[in-house]
Amino acid sequence: MTTTAVRPPEEALTARLPGAWSVGLSRGALEIKQFFRMREQVVFTFAFPVVFLFLFASIFSDAVEGAGISASQLYVPAMTAAGIMSTSFQSLGVSIAVERDERVLRRLRGTPMPPASYFLGKIWLVFVTGLLETAILLLVGTTLYDVDLPTSAGRWFDLAWIFVLGLTACALLGIAISSVPRSGKSATSVVVLPFLVLQFISGVYIAVDTIPEWMLNIGALFPLKWMCQGLRGVFLPESARVLEQTGDWELGRVALVLAAWCVGGLVLCLLTFRWKSRRDG
Repeated sequence: MTTTAVRPPEEALTARLPGAWSVGLSRGALEIKQFFRMREQVVFTFAFPVVFLFLFASIFSDAVEGAGISASQLYVPAMTAAGIMSTSFQSLGVSIAVERDERVLRRLRGTPMPPASYFLGKIWLVFVTGLLETAILLLVGTTLYDVDLPTSAGRWFDLAWIFVLGLTACALLGIAISSVPRSGKSATSVVVLPFLVLQFISGVYIAVDTIPEWMLNIGALFPLKWMCQGLRGVFLPESARVLEQTGDWELGRVALVLAAWCVGGLVLCLLTFRWKSRRDG
């Protein structure tokens, strides 16, 4: 008579548990559903950069001397970069701080869900919202402000890696800064203020050639300035290079800086992220 080995209950349970990747996909689907159920948040997220694009492009619509473009065309790639950072850095910085303050993170940490799955779910959320935000802004830009979509595979590739690296870097920075606010109520102020300052010194609202060099140098320490510059290189004609600080798009440097921020942002997350609020110890 043969006997069949029976696995201990713990091993059987472990064998049935899904992996971090599959749980992350499910978590991402849940995050996306929750996002689109909050209509006010959806409208604000997608409409805010579009409204600012319309305002600034309408106010500053004159031709830029020597660049072969109108001032309004400068705002399309700039606001696209700001939209990417808004849906990643700002969104995660505020939402994770609120979830920590409401002890959602603490409850999730007590479940069998792998910790990586929580972050994968957030990444899926910002990827979908960032992609939609970018598509909406480019639709408005090409329809109203004569911005041409890329006509070569090389420029589409440039757009893809700038989007992926920029979104990843900003998402990781958003996760890292979420540990700074002392409570969920203060999260918006803590996260929005540096983001607003960066928009002014990174060439989002003000043309690069009119910003003091020392401000540009500070902006160059962060991803937003390089996303703006890279996207201008994708969507604007070669004649617009003269507006840049160095007279060139510097796509190689853009890639290096954004990749460095992806690594640096990951290190910051590992060093600073907390599952519990300060009052919980």
